[in-house]
Amino acid sequence: MIEEFKVLTNEEVETMLKAPILVTILIAGADNEIDKSEMQQAISITKLKQKKARLDLIDYYKEVATDFEDKLKVTIQQYPSSAAERNPLIIKELEDLNAILPRLSSHFAIEFFASIKDLAKKIAESSGGLLGYMAVGYEESKLIGLKMIKDPSQ
Repeated sequence: MIEEFKVLTNEEVETMLKAPILVTILIAGADNEIDKSEMQQAISITKLKQKKARLDLIDYYKEVATDFEDKLKVTIQQYPSSAAERNPLIIKELEDLNAILPRLSSHFAIEFFASIKDLAKKIAESSGGLLGYMAVGYEESKLIGLKMIKDPSQ
């Protein structure tokens, strides 16, 4: 178990581990279509973060990366296909982090929040634009700041 999570309930741990999947679905599906490049970007980032994440998050990402692609596909199937129906459900789940993050060490919470915001930004940039790079669509731009999660540094 991740050391930081010892103070959490099993349900809270599950919410923390599910957060990157939810962020992926929210951002990738913001324009109503979750395309392959966005999913591949999320999978690649998650694998990379096992080795190159902020030091405090390496164990977290090792846990998250386990079967990430399969979990992502299964989770996508559990939500409505329309972004208008899906996004409010995902936003509500991500808001659950607001009760969890204050229970973790301040440093870990800040690093975690910065990391999932980075994930959101990279997924948003992975589709569209010149040769598929560096373009964030309008719908994605409204969500990549993850404003439904209170910034633990404030």
